[in-house]
Amino acid sequence: MHLFLFGISAGLLAMALGDVIFKEEFSDDSWTDRWIPSKHKEDYGKFELTSGKYFGDKQRDQGVKTAQDARFYAMSAKFPKKFNNQGKPFVVQFTIKHEQDIDCGGGYLKLMASDINQEDFHGETPYHLMFGPDICGPGTKKVHVIVGYNGKNHQIKKDIRCKDDTLTHLYTLILNTDNTYEVQIDGEKAESGELETDWDLLPAKKIKDPDAKKPEDWDDKEYIDDPEDKKPEDWEKPEHIPDPDAKKPDDWDDEMDGEWEPPMIDNPEYKGEWKPKQIKNPNYKGKWIHPEIDNPEYKPDDELYMRKDWGSVGIDIWQVKSGTIFDNIIVADSLEDAKAHAKETFEPLREAEKKQKEAADEEERKKFEEEEKKRKEEEDKKKTEEGEEEDEDDEDKEAEKKEEEDKEDHDEL
Repeated sequence: MHLFLFGISAGLLAMALGDVIFKEEFSDDSWTDRWIPSKHKEDYGKFELTSGKYFGDKQRDQGVKTAQDARFYAMSAKFPKKFNNQGKPFVVQFTIKHEQDIDCGGGYLKLMASDINQEDFHGETPYHLMFGPDICGPGTKKVHVIVGYNGKNHQIKKDIRCKDDTLTHLYTLILNTDNTYEVQIDGEKAESGELETDWDLLPAKKIKDPDAKKPEDWDDKEYIDDPEDKKPEDWEKPEHIPDPDAKKPDDWDDEMDGEWEPPMIDNPEYKGEWKPKQIKNPNYKGKWIHPEIDNPEYKPDDELYMRKDWGSVGIDIWQVKSGTIFDNIIVADSLEDAKAHAKETFEPLREAEKKQKEAADEEERKKFEEEEKKRKEEEDKKKTEEGEEEDEDDEDKEAEKKEEEDKEDHDEL
């Protein structure tokens, strides 16, 4: 009976979980057999295997780190087989850690077809999806979600803020079969919506009627000048006038210096440009709205989420300061698989590195306080020594002064 129930439970679990299409944990040096560096440029930056400064399990928490400053990076790996997600969700998830406290650089993945030329993989290589954080200075701290569709790349219209600290973060994107999506950061929803609404993948459903024109007698001015309002007769005053208090200097020579003219000053009676007051326009018809018609170029697509050939993943980024660690990449057709993988990899790492960083920060704080205390003690000691030297100098000066006074008294006698 127990065996029978166990069999049912195992079967239900298999039904709940889907297919893991691709998984990369960079647990040992064999990752170099799967990831092919691009040769499109001669000076791409190098990746190195590392667990980073803080980790839980050293081998499990290994990832590939960008290892050279001011470089482009480009490498890719193919899936064991190409995947058609028709009728299935598509989920991509990975962890990233900007251990170098990144100032400017990308941290995203590209998902592509199976027929890419890996040795020529570069920024213009076509892709289905680009997903992940991008940081450059204080102004750019966003999560890219760029969808390739009909030969063009379309950036999401929403602003999704990424994490910019030095800890590991988990980025997850789900494309659902109803053409909705969700972006998660550290397992929490950061954004969601509809593919058609949040990207310009399809032409607009409605367009302005090209044959419609605003009638010539359409008056869309809400306010007009009051025709009864007249400018006052005493309005016109110059903006600047000769200074009435100015006098020609006594040494002014008209023949030598020319005819003297007083300097100009602001006219206190100047009222500025006169404008008639505004009144409601009796002929106002409201703002003319251009009528819209159905766009003949619009065709709905119920499979915006779907690609017939998901076949590879790549890292194609630029970094000013290197040190970013990519790890725990999983591509699947169910969110449950991604969550299970995160529970096994990300959650233990995150807990361990938090504790280690807090301990390191506390140690650094104590070290700083000790150095500040030592510095202050040295400053106080120096001030005390300087004060004692000044006191000795004052005593010497007093003694010299008294000696001189005694000598003067003696000479007078």
